[in-house]
Amino acid sequence: MAEEEPQAIRIHLDRLLAERGMTLTELSGHVGVTVVNLSVLKNGRAKAVRFSTLAKICEVLRCQPGDLITYVPPGPEE
Repeated sequence: MAEEEPQAIRIHLDRLLAERGMTLTELSGHVGVTVVNLSVLKNGRAKAVRFSTLAKICEVLRCQPGDLITYVPPGPEE
C-alpha cells in the first residue's frame, strides 16, 4: 500500500466547536450532514467538501472559511 502524503490542509472544526460549546451532533442537526461525515471532515480524512456544506457550517458556527480551514505548506523534511 502506498504511503500517505502529509496533509497540507488543516481542519479546525474541533477548536471551533469547543469555542462555541457545541457538539458534533448538534452541528450535524443544524447543518443537515451526518455525524459520520462531519467526523471525517473534523479528523482531516475528507477528500472533498461541498461549498454548500462549508457555507452552512460557517453560518452555524459564525465563522469564515479561513477560520475552519488553513493551508500549511510542507516543510523541507516532508
